Amino acid sequence: QVQLVESGGDLVQYGGSLRLSCTCSGFTVHNYVMSWYRQAPGKEREWVASGTVGGRRNYADSVKDRFGISIDHNNNIAYLQMNSLKPEDTAIYYCNAKGTLYGVAYEYWGQGTQVTVSS
Repeated sequence: QVQLVESGGDLVQYGGSLRLSCTCSGFTVHNYVMSWYRQAPGKEREWVASGTVGGRRNYADSVKDRFGISIDHNNNIAYLQMNSLKPEDTAIYYCNAKGTLYGVAYEYWGQGTQVTVSS
């Protein structure tokens, strides 16, 4: 059974840091592009960052130089390190895994973790 479980969301002050975790089971992160998305109240879900075990990293302009995605393939966990947090980073953060195996596309989502940044 595939599961992605996010954790690490919290209430933090402006300028603070958090590290989100996405613990995966039922598949191996080695074969997938791992991404983080977020959804603020009243807004659409937006892409934040993506990475692969091979080292590829991509970030939305709004978080570049502040956030960092990493993947621990030994423990099947993806992380999102968030620094210099701003109130506009307040959102539910979702973990996403996307890959293709034997010609079949797979995509999985976690349930989300709340990040609130106070000013």
